[in-house]
Parts: sequence; structure tokens; C-alpha cells
Amino acid sequence: MNVESEHRQYPDLSAVILTFNEELHLERALASISGFTKEIFVIDSFSTDRTIEIALAHGAIVLQNKFINQAKQFQWALDNAPISGEWILRLDADEIIESDLATEIVQKLPALAPDVVGINLKRKHIFMDRWVKHGGRYPLVMLRIWRKGHGRIENRWMDEHIVIWGGRAVTFEGGFADHNLNDLTFFTDKHNKYATREAIEILNQRLNFNPRDHSVTTESTSLQTAAKFFIKEHIYNHIPFTISAFMYFVWRYIFQLGFLDGRSGLIYHFLQGYWYRFLVGAKVMELERAISHLTDKQAITEELSRLTGHSLIPESLI
Repeated sequence: MNVESEHRQYPDLSAVILTFNEELHLERALASISGFTKEIFVIDSFSTDRTIEIALAHGAIVLQNKFINQAKQFQWALDNAPISGEWILRLDADEIIESDLATEIVQKLPALAPDVVGINLKRKHIFMDRWVKHGGRYPLVMLRIWRKGHGRIENRWMDEHIVIWGGRAVTFEGGFADHNLNDLTFFTDKHNKYATREAIEILNQRLNFNPRDHSVTTESTSLQTAAKFFIKEHIYNHIPFTISAFMYFVWRYIFQLGFLDGRSGLIYHFLQGYWYRFLVGAKVMELERAISHLTDKQAITEELSRLTGHSLIPESLI
């Protein structure tokens, strides 16, 4: 099926991509969706490379906003971008919609029942140019397409998800890949920053110094996402990290057959499944010790803001 030839039959589908210095990936992402989207919004955090130039050259609408975290930036896009599509697609700059999924979107989206308000996609992860097929990493079922007015993003510092209301979700089968082209130095630096954000989220779960979003349910997102969220918040985060990080790695690498992903898979599962989880726990311990003498929530918030470099003070108080 020729996706271009079917363009006029599409439902209104708008795409939103967040960027900061994404010249390495953006052209590839835009090319993967330009054939079946009505409009593409690039929400940029004041890039200093060719990101904006690339976006404009591909017909994207570029808006800029100061970045706080992924959740706030994406919700800003939903609240401020002039999105006219009936459906909205969330795509990261280093992700790709493959041709079979593009065809599936074209064929199935117009025929969905009115009570369908969300679409889950099955994401594959490409690491060191190899598909990580095992260790529980495929498929990662994520709600990435929803009807306008029936979805928003969770207000969280890490692992934010799109949540829906007013109907049900279905799952498409086509290819959807996360393929970051940067090196291991970039990977470890990014996950070090992620670890700080996740440590903030865990501390907020324990101390409740900021309002928390409790919207992830089996009705609002994919069953897989809801299950993982429940296990992480109610079981994993209550186990000492010196034990939980090792147990998680063993579960992924041995029982979920991560060893079948080869040497690059070992690097990925060790770094993302053990080192990263251990680092999150260590940062939580470090931050807990630093604020152990504080009892006032405002004082805790101000000190954590200073220590992490993230502004945790609620916007209503700024």
C-alpha cells in the first residue's frame, strides 16, 4: 500500500515531538511520520544546533518553551499548541514509526469505533544498532495515540505516561522503534540525569512534598504500564536498593532471557537494568540523608531543589 496515495483518506492526526539539540535524530523521525500526519508540532527547548532549521525544512510548526521536565513540557504543548487534529501522536525525536505501522494507522484509524479513544503501540528498543528482544524489553506497550480532548500526560518527574478517559484503548501491531544514535557516554550521562529525576519521584512518594499524580490505571493506560507502575511503587521501591537492583538484573538477564541478546545486550541490561537502578537507590539514600534534619515540607522542597538543580517548588507558590 502506498501511504502517500492514501493521504486524503486519513483522519486528522497531529504529531507532537519534544526537542533539544536533536539534529542527529529529528530528520529521521519527521520522515517516518510526515506521510500520514496532518501537522507536526516540534516543541523545542531553545536548541543551539540545527534542530529548528531541520524542523522548519520539513514543514513542522516550531514552538519554544523553557524546559522543566518531560511531563510539564508535553502538557504545555497540549495546552498551547494550535492542535487541530482529531487524533494526537506523541513521538520522541529518537523514535521511528516504521512503514508497517504507518500503513496500519492509515487503514485502521478511520474505522475505529467511537468509544475507542486511545491506541497502544508496541515499542522495540535498538541499542548499539541491535534490537533488544529479550529481558522484558519487547514489546513495551505504550499509549501513544489518543483522541484530542481524551488524554493528557501525567504530572511526574520520571516515567510519565499518557492517560486517557471517556473510552477504551486498542493496540496496533506495527513497528515502532526507539533508536538513539548517540554513544555510551551520552547514554550514561542521560541515565545519570534520569536517576536524579527518579530519585525525586521516589522521595515525593515517601514524603509527599509535592502534589502527586495517581492517574495510572488499567482504564487510563495500557495493562502493561499499569502493572509495572503498581509493582514499582508498591513493591520495588520498598525493597533496599542494594538487593532490589541486583534482583531486577537477575530477573531480566536470566529469567527473562536477556542473555540471548548477546554482548551488546549484556551491556544494555547491566547498565539499564542494574547500574541505573542501583544509581537511583544511591541517590535516594544520599538525598534522604541530606534532608533528614528537616521536617517542614517547604524547607524540604527548597533543599531538594538546591541539591538536584531542579525547581521543585509548585508553580502556584512561585
